[in-house]
Order: sequence, then C-alpha cells, then structure tokens
Amino acid sequence: MKVLLVNGSPHQKGCTYTALQETAEELQRQGMETELLWLTTKAVPGCMACGACWTSGQCVRGDLVNEVLARLDEFDGFVFGSPVYYSGPSGQLCSFMDRLFYAGGSRMAGKVAASVVSCRRGGATESFERLNQYYLMNNMILPGSQYWNQIHGNSAEEARQDLEGLQTMRTLARNMAWILKCIEAGKKAGIPLPEQEQKTFTNFIR
Repeated sequence: MKVLLVNGSPHQKGCTYTALQETAEELQRQGMETELLWLTTKAVPGCMACGACWTSGQCVRGDLVNEVLARLDEFDGFVFGSPVYYSGPSGQLCSFMDRLFYAGGSRMAGKVAASVVSCRRGGATESFERLNQYYLMNNMILPGSQYWNQIHGNSAEEARQDLEGLQTMRTLARNMAWILKCIEAGKKAGIPLPEQEQKTFTNFIR
C-alpha cells in the first residue's frame, strides 16, 4: 500500500515538510510505502473551468497535476500539507488540488486522505477545514488524530520542538495505516467498497 504526501509549501524543507516527514516515517514503520512530492516554487496555474478534463481525464495545463493524475491508481492514500497564509492554505496547493480533484475526483472514491497544516501561531484550523472539503465531497475516507493535524513554528527547527504537533502526525499516520490495512483485509474477505449511484446535479433554481 502506498501513500503520496504532497508538500504545498514554497519551502522545500520547512515546517510543512517537517510535519509530512514525521507522518511519512510513521507510515513506513506501519508497513506503508510513501512518496513525497514537492510542488516547488514554480507557479501553479488555477483551474479555468474549461471542462476539457471531463472527457480527456487530464488537465489542459499539462504540469504536475497530469503527472499525478496518470499515477492515481498507484496510491491508496494521500496527505496534503500546507503552510497557513491568512487563515488559508497556500495558493499553490489550492490551485493544484482544484485541478487534481476536478479532473480526477471520481477516481478518488474509497481512497484515504488527510491534511496537515503548519503555522507560526493562528489560522491552522481554518486552513485544515478548507483542505478537508476536497475529500468529503469525493467519497474519500478521513482518519482522525489526537488533535487537529497542525504543527507550530516559524522554522523547521522550531517545528521540531512542537512535541505535541509531531505526536499528532504520528498518531495520524498510525490511524491512516490501520484504515488502509482494514480496507485491504475487507477486499480480501470479499467486501467491496460502497456502490456509488450516478450523480444527480441540481441547483437552487430547479
């Protein structure tokens, strides 16, 4: 079983990386394979709502989003991490996830996903909630932890001093690994994932 951890911070090995790395190491101890993807400092364009991905399954932008879309079936779980900017996740990560889930949300059903956020002081819970919305509307499974998945510090060195934050990441990883193992055991026992109905789209006019 494999988990992709996405670092949405412009700092390759800052606070967000520290949280994701703590999570990845515990996942590995629990028998999971992990891969860490950094979005780099390059601009990540936003979704144009052109709808082309609905027929092609790929984004017309042709960047990292398509690379992950092409490999979705490799991953059983995802952890998306972000620093906090004005009580929200990084614009890079939001643009990445907007396009990833718009193009591949239907293929996310039954996978396990979690968010981790890093902040100096405040805004973490709002950012955490924003990221979780992607999973909750795509039939994904969210593991909990002993607290909201956040770590505090103004540098990687300070983040490593947040012992409760680091413990929260390890607890999250153990819960995530347990859920993944339960899903695998269920499949082997002949228990399929929930059947999905064809979506019905409505709005407030009809």
